[in-house]
This record gives sequence, structure tokens and C-alpha cells, in this order.
Amino acid sequence: QVQLVESGGGLVQAGGSLRLSCAASGRTFSSYAMGWFRQTPGKEREFVAAISWSGGRTKAANSLKGRFTISRDNAKNTVYLQMNSLKPEDTAVYYCAASKRVSLGAATGEYDYWGQGTQVTVSS
Repeated sequence: QVQLVESGGGLVQAGGSLRLSCAASGRTFSSYAMGWFRQTPGKEREFVAAISWSGGRTKAANSLKGRFTISRDNAKNTVYLQMNSLKPEDTAVYYCAASKRVSLGAATGEYDYWGQGTQVTVSS
């Protein structure tokens, strides 16, 4: 089992940057693909980005490519989401998730473990 704890959220002005972190417990972190999702009230959880167990493959939502970058450090059991040029519409609760699958999934059902989320608010 993997336990995930997100951090790094907060309030930022439009155009600013934030880096989210997701710390994982357990010795098997490096065997999981990891993903970031986000959710706003009344909407479904939305795929943001995913990264393979080795970090060699990444995938991002088309609308976020060029602004958001996912990375991981298996020695630190941590996955990151670097968010640049933030916009008010990026305001959401951001969740990290772990998947036992080899493929980089974009659907919530493809992930086995979830963190509690961290709030990101972008002011205009």
C-alpha cells in the first residue's frame, strides 16, 4: 500500500508559479506510475499529468502542455508538479495518485491510491 501526502499549494497571483510536491510512503514507490489530477466544486476530477515509474515517460493534458511539468525523485519518494504562468482557471484542489499500471493513465479509475489534495488558488 502507498500513502500519499501533497503539499505546496497556496494563493498565487495570475502569471506566477507554484511547485506541488507529493510525498509517498512505502518502499515500492519507484514501481508506481504517478499522476496529478485537479478538481473544482461541482466538476469531475480532471487529469493534469502523469509520469512513469522511472521518470522516462511523461504525459500531460493537452491544454496544460508548456505550462505544467511533472517530475519525480525516486530517492526521495516524491513526485512534483511545476506550474508556471498560472491562470485563475487553474484554481482547484490538486491530487496526486499512484498507479500499478505500466501505461500512463488519464482516467481516475486507472489509479489505485490517492492523496488528500492541496488547494491552489490563483487570483486575477
